[in-house]
Amino acid sequence: MPNPVTGILDADARGLLLGLARETLCRCVGHENPPAVTGCGLPPALRVPKGCFVTLTRSGALRGCIGNVEPRWPLWQAVIENTRAAATRDARFPPVTPAELDGLQIEISLLTVPAVLPHGSPDALLQALRPGEDGVLLAWGARRATFLPQVWEKLPDPVTFMSQLALKAGLAPEDWRHPDAVVHTYHVEHFAEPDRGTCGG
Repeated sequence: MPNPVTGILDADARGLLLGLARETLCRCVGHENPPAVTGCGLPPALRVPKGCFVTLTRSGALRGCIGNVEPRWPLWQAVIENTRAAATRDARFPPVTPAELDGLQIEISLLTVPAVLPHGSPDALLQALRPGEDGVLLAWGARRATFLPQVWEKLPDPVTFMSQLALKAGLAPEDWRHPDAVVHTYHVEHFAEPDRGTCGG
């Protein structure tokens, strides 16, 4: 899949975030406090507020995914908060259990700031979308939902993609076509543990 956001983090910074996410996962599932971290000792790139999602998978299947689209916390803190939430507060799944830990893989997605995607009609919106590249945020009033660009792998058809996103937002499948529906897009840099991590040692 194209990964248009590059150069945000080097390999060492990615490794630090993945290690922080793994430690957080192990601690929260074990009902322990999250890691004690102070941002002053971290690289500058990890201290900048940034949108971030943490995704947990097991044998390629989704096990939890929570994040913040807009920058809310420094990146290191966003990883901690979203790892805890993905493991314990994703309403689609029961909380992760200790027995599952060694079979889970962690992926972190860093988001650019969402921008409104101008379009004059539903057909124009479909033409403007870039499958495989765009993360999409759909908002209508108080209802909103987002799909990361990785979701295009499972929903490659733009109409199906948008209809499922509307359902996720608690709307009717066709509501993304309504003139009052606002669509934002963003890009993502994502990286994952090379193998299923463990909590040993």
